[in-house]
Amino acid sequence: MSAPAVPLTAPEATPAGHTTTTAATTLAARRIAELGDRARVCGLYDALGAPLYHDLATYDDPETRALLTAVRATPGPVLDLAAGSGRFTLPLLATGREVTALDLSADMLALLGTQLDRAPASMRGRCTVVQDDMSRFALGRTFPHILLGTTSLSLLDQDGRMGLYRSVLAHLSEGGRFLLTVLERGDSDGPDETAVEVTGAGGTVYELYEHWPAGADSRTVTLLPAALPPDDSPVTVCTDRVAVLDLPRLEEELAVSGLSITSRRLLSPPGERHRVTLLTTEATR
Repeated sequence: MSAPAVPLTAPEATPAGHTTTTAATTLAARRIAELGDRARVCGLYDALGAPLYHDLATYDDPETRALLTAVRATPGPVLDLAAGSGRFTLPLLATGREVTALDLSADMLALLGTQLDRAPASMRGRCTVVQDDMSRFALGRTFPHILLGTTSLSLLDQDGRMGLYRSVLAHLSEGGRFLLTVLERGDSDGPDETAVEVTGAGGTVYELYEHWPAGADSRTVTLLPAALPPDDSPVTVCTDRVAVLDLPRLEEELAVSGLSITSRRLLSPPGERHRVTLLTTEATR
């Protein structure tokens, strides 16, 4: 995100911007209720939500930098899974790599296409865009690098993840690496819900709510513009419930599927709410 998160002023908010919730409601639910019929509720990755999600995408964060550094170690093309609007694809292209960007969402890929249209011809020529399911894809080639970013794996159920691992193994070059990141809660004593203001790349300020009780098997993210239109026109409210996959379970799944972990790297400071770990894996030979 392009600017630090600013705590929202809201009922039941603590001075740090964190909130407590009851079994009956959350701050996000109450905010949507306040909007009433004006709220156009959508997902983060569909036609309405994709532009907001893209506006908050950042190309200079610890995860992106870590993946770029890892890829630089060896040459060759990159397969960017769940590429979305190009958070990793565009920086990789800027380094001179050939990139295949795969995503299931036509809306997200349309945003990537718009950015590629604005990019130099040399970058566009090195990018192949594929609309496909990351849990079962067949591209007819192999790659020395396959990437999957934070939270994307959580969009799949267990069967979907098993299909992903099989597809990755079928597309890894000899000695190739599958790089993926996993998101966990890093503050066991933190609040169930947080509410902050964040600024997108285009300057729009958003309200961002996250409901994530410690130990829960999912988290709910809600995003909407902070400044509402002065009239009664509709307000886009993006909300999605995303599964949480802890690191031990993920590592067990990878091992069973034939992918061995060669390194683990913590990308976030200890004690932060969001703990991101980068895993480097190779096919078990």
